Amino acid sequence: MQKLNVIPDTEEVLESSMVAIAAALADTSRVKILCALMDGRAWTATELSAVADVASSTASGHLARLVQSRLLTCLSQGRHRYYRLAGSDIAQLIETMMGVSWRRVPAPVPRTPVDMRFARTCYDHLAGDVAVQIYDRMLNAQWITPEGSALTPAGKQHLAALGMQPEPVTRRKICCACLDWSERRFHLGGYIGASLFQHGETQEWLTRTPGYRAVTITAKGKMMLNKHFLLDL
Repeated sequence: MQKLNVIPDTEEVLESSMVAIAAALADTSRVKILCALMDGRAWTATELSAVADVASSTASGHLARLVQSRLLTCLSQGRHRYYRLAGSDIAQLIETMMGVSWRRVPAPVPRTPVDMRFARTCYDHLAGDVAVQIYDRMLNAQWITPEGSALTPAGKQHLAALGMQPEPVTRRKICCACLDWSERRFHLGGYIGASLFQHGETQEWLTRTPGYRAVTITAKGKMMLNKHFLLDL
């Protein structure tokens, strides 16, 4: 009897893929690795094994699982191999999970350092209290649409006046509402979120803390954010 080639149902493939992603995330060490990579940098396996507090051999297994699940990418440079998040969509997934997880904890007591709650990186864009304030200002001024998925003509004009390029040069989402896990409100992600962060670095409004996600808003940055976004920092 001739066997029939059965084409998997699209919904079944999607469901199986979702289960695989969930399984890859269902480990404390792997979650620690993913959270560490939220600073947007590429880390070595040795560095990530220290973050996850596991042996190098164990970390290698976790990293292989995360790469196989397409949550991480591995970059080879000479004798070294570096790991980073597979894209901004993965960073957004991790940040959203952080926010959702906080809501599952009854009356959580924040233990996040004050500087991290104030301003930090979320992959390639700004997060924390400052970022939430910027998002609220852009929303109230109608520079972004109510769902935070697009710039309005007024928003494009304002960002162009800042010296930014408000039109995306990639296929990436122009902007999106990214749930901030510490503030449990939205900050701005996507192309515009990343561009605004890069602009802030170039204009010396903010500086990164080497090796950490914490971001420092400079005196100039406080003045300019107050001027352009009406933030009282």
